[in-house]
Amino acid sequence: MAEFKEISPNASAGAKLTNWFENRFPTMFDAYRVHMSEYYAPKNFNFWYIFGSLALLVLVIQIVTGIFLVMHYKPDAAKAFESVEYIMRDVPWGWLIRYMHSTGASAFFIVVYLHMFRGLLYGSYRKPRELVWIFGCAIFLALMGEAFMGYLLPWGQMSYWGAQVIVNLFSAIPFIGPDLALLIRGDYVVGDATLNRFFSFHVIAVPLVLLGLVVAHLLALHDVGSNNPDGIEIKKGPKGNRWSPTAPADGIPFHPYYSVHDIFGVCVFLIVFTAVIFFAPEAGGYFLEYNNFIPADPMVTPAHIAPVWYFTPYYSMLRAITTQMVYVLATCVVLGAAFGVFKARIPAIFKGIIAVGAAVVVALMFAIDAKFWGVVIMGGAVVIMFFLPWLDCSPARSIRYRPTWHKYVYAVFVVNFVILAYLGVQPPSPVGERVSQLGTLIYFGFFLLMPWWSAKGEPKPVPDRVTYTAH
Repeated sequence: MAEFKEISPNASAGAKLTNWFENRFPTMFDAYRVHMSEYYAPKNFNFWYIFGSLALLVLVIQIVTGIFLVMHYKPDAAKAFESVEYIMRDVPWGWLIRYMHSTGASAFFIVVYLHMFRGLLYGSYRKPRELVWIFGCAIFLALMGEAFMGYLLPWGQMSYWGAQVIVNLFSAIPFIGPDLALLIRGDYVVGDATLNRFFSFHVIAVPLVLLGLVVAHLLALHDVGSNNPDGIEIKKGPKGNRWSPTAPADGIPFHPYYSVHDIFGVCVFLIVFTAVIFFAPEAGGYFLEYNNFIPADPMVTPAHIAPVWYFTPYYSMLRAITTQMVYVLATCVVLGAAFGVFKARIPAIFKGIIAVGAAVVVALMFAIDAKFWGVVIMGGAVVIMFFLPWLDCSPARSIRYRPTWHKYVYAVFVVNFVILAYLGVQPPSPVGERVSQLGTLIYFGFFLLMPWWSAKGEPKPVPDRVTYTAH
């Protein structure tokens, strides 16, 4: 047992209260020092670094508003839509809680997409932060599951038919597909059993996983230290600053410096967030689709079924995989295997494995329906991000010191992602199909060709210490 710390009898009442708690709960104060007051972050953070704290804020908003919504929501196919209407019309401030939750869902993805893009720009996934990135991608995957299951709960037309379409995709998996889709639905059609399953996962199971991953993400980050816009490890630089002789010279305490920095970002975010809630909660049909204000009707199919905007890039890739596109993908597999066999400097046994593997994959692509490969591409678009730390071979970590043309590669990737998102909310068309097919190839080409293009070009000289201009 640790010895109690003594304090002067003349100390202030606040100091005495703090000392009383610290003597009885030292673990909490140690955690505060490790993760806040004595956690030294690089001194050159810019505005891109506010999105991590904003993601945490939105998570809290979603949990708190979700708790209040559950108090009045009924997970019953006959009463779910009516209970949402009751919350909106009769529960005091219920409309505000519901709009905070629905707007928060879109805000969550906006903030997370920007947070991940910052990691992409500054190489925050590179050694020694591979595990931080993997935990982050797992959070993104859990967030997608949480959003999809929550999307069914209002039991509107788009909720119902969107869930019907997505769940039916699992039936395309060979052998186990029909049974898997039946297990997810709990019935032969989306109905009361499906609603109860999704409600349980949305309210209890996935949030617990999400919270665990967030804690792991933060602990892993604070163990290895934060990256910075220069991509320089401050822990390897000189030691000693005004706060500690053993702290990195280019680091400053997270609290109070970056906690105040984040509070400013929170204030700006809340202004925008509340403006959307009070003036445009539907956001033109992107945050809340107009069809979702109509009760679910299994007998009436909407003219155009599309998921919420944050799923649409992946939905575009799913729709892009037609029988013709499978031939294109098979050609890409053959070309990739040929490059590995004839150009790559690897042992002969690995070349043989590549050749046999490619032959098996191509045979399966022609033997299995294109719908299945659409599901594979949609899932692969998320899974491939887990491997980013090993795909990037650039000598420079940050985009600041990479060849200038690398910025154009990233720009093309972002524009392509936005175009895919836009096409995902539009009705199918021949032109849209061709553009989405090209966009799918660009998306996967960005990652799969990264070991080649990221190593090309002469990087700019990287300074020994972080660059910083007071502002």
